[in-house]
Amino acid sequence: MRKRPHKWKDEQSIYRQLMDEVIAGILDRSYVEGEMLPSVRKLAELYGVNPLTAAKAYRELQREGLVETLRGEGLIVRKGVREGLIKRERTKFLREEWPPLRAKLARMEVDLKLLLATADD
Repeated sequence: MRKRPHKWKDEQSIYRQLMDEVIAGILDRSYVEGEMLPSVRKLAELYGVNPLTAAKAYRELQREGLVETLRGEGLIVRKGVREGLIKRERTKFLREEWPPLRAKLARMEVDLKLLLATADD
């Protein structure tokens, strides 16, 4: 795995942003259900964070039921978790991100049909 340079936002804790990065990795299949996640040390190194921050992110992902511990081996992505995450992230997008985006497109008089037609360009 290559190192992922990252700029952390001030308005949210780094461990929470790191959780979001792992969740994005599950969604884009960088982290596959049933397979091992990077160790705490490796995750910390990949994202340039303190190992305690990486450990906290993993603890929270466990608490949310997204990952589980294999005794003596490490953490894996729980099977079936991706489908639930897709539903959760889609709902969040439609509730929080889409309305302001739709309003901005309307202000700029961007036709959604035209936008969709140019999506493959």
